[in-house]
Amino acid sequence: MNIKRILVVDDEPSVTRNLKLNLESSGYDVFAENDAINALAAARIFRPDLILLDVIMPGMDGGDVAIRLRADPLFRDTPVIFLTGVVSNEETGGHEMVSGGEIFLAKPVDIEALIKCIEHALSRGTPLPRHALVPRL
Repeated sequence: MNIKRILVVDDEPSVTRNLKLNLESSGYDVFAENDAINALAAARIFRPDLILLDVIMPGMDGGDVAIRLRADPLFRDTPVIFLTGVVSNEETGGHEMVSGGEIFLAKPVDIEALIKCIEHALSRGTPLPRHALVPRL
C-alpha cells in the first residue's frame, strides 16, 4: 500500500499538531511546518502528495506560498487545500468552498470532511462536489 504524504503548513503549532495527529491516525504520513517561508524547503525535502495550507500567516501568506509551489515543476500538479479562519463553518454550512479552482475549508476543520476532501483531491485532483461532503454538526 502506498502511504500518501501530506504537508501541513499553518503558523499555529496547535493547529498543525492537531491535524498531524488526526491525519496520522487515518493512515497518512504527515510533516508539519509552522513557518510559511520554510514551507517551500519542507516541500522539496518531504515531497508531499498533497499540501494543507493556511491562508493567513505572517511573513508570507498561503496564496504566495501556493504561487511559488506552482512555479516549481515538482509541485505544479500537487493538490493544495487551503485552510482559513476568515470564514466560519457556520457561514459555509460545514462544506468546502471553491474559489479560482482551489479548495478552501473553514477552521476549525472537521476532520471527516477534511479526509473526504483529501481522498478526493488525491484520487482525482479536482474539488469534491458539495453534496458529497459531510456537514459539520
